[in-house]
Amino acid sequence: MIGILEWFGDLAAFIGRTVSRAVKPPYEVQQVLAQLDDIGTKSLPLVGAAGVAIGTVLAMQSRATLARFGAESLLPTMISISVVRELGPVIAGLMVAGRIGAGLAAELGSMRVTEQIDAMEVSATDPMNYLVVPRVLACVIAMPILTIYCDILAIGGGYLASTLSMETSMRLYFDESMKILEFIDVIPSVAKTAVFGFFIGIIGCFYGYTVRGGTAGVGRAATIAVVLSSLMVIVSDVVMVRITQVLFE
Repeated sequence: MIGILEWFGDLAAFIGRTVSRAVKPPYEVQQVLAQLDDIGTKSLPLVGAAGVAIGTVLAMQSRATLARFGAESLLPTMISISVVRELGPVIAGLMVAGRIGAGLAAELGSMRVTEQIDAMEVSATDPMNYLVVPRVLACVIAMPILTIYCDILAIGGGYLASTLSMETSMRLYFDESMKILEFIDVIPSVAKTAVFGFFIGIIGCFYGYTVRGGTAGVGRAATIAVVLSSLMVIVSDVVMVRITQVLFE
């Protein structure tokens, strides 16, 4: 119990230091842009492939069920509402958590065990401001963009699957997909992914920045960062969905 409380205290202190550095100058704009390229741009293939796969599988699995009730025409509507409201944000969050969580922990952990972070502190450079804040901000900014990208490709994947199984007009499919979507479906679902990005960035940086035990410790930190950041994506999704229901429904 003491160990758990200590962990929560250390994490809360780390979050407080990160937030306080983020709102005070100097602002490392170049570092944020570099991390956006690494976290956002280089995640596009993975997130895109996951989005297409989810949309395709959802269309193939749902068509037979809807056909039993003579409701195949509702397939575009079902795909778009399912993807935009829940599947897109969660899948994008889990993909980024798996790729970025381990990468952040391993990168900062390697810098810690090789004493590069200690050297920055000795040279009067704030490692929190230079290393941690840009990575967390990049995660927060990149996640909503990656989610929109995943949503679009997932809906497109649903169209591909629908075309293979039955003749479907592209215009009709996308008209039916878009006309059902409202503010409550799009904006809160995309906005909550910024919270996913915050947890992914904070947890990855926390375990990398505080790593102990040499190279073996770096491996453990990367593993724990992936598991915990993925778990936080799921838990925070449940909380954010409930908050959205209270505020907008």
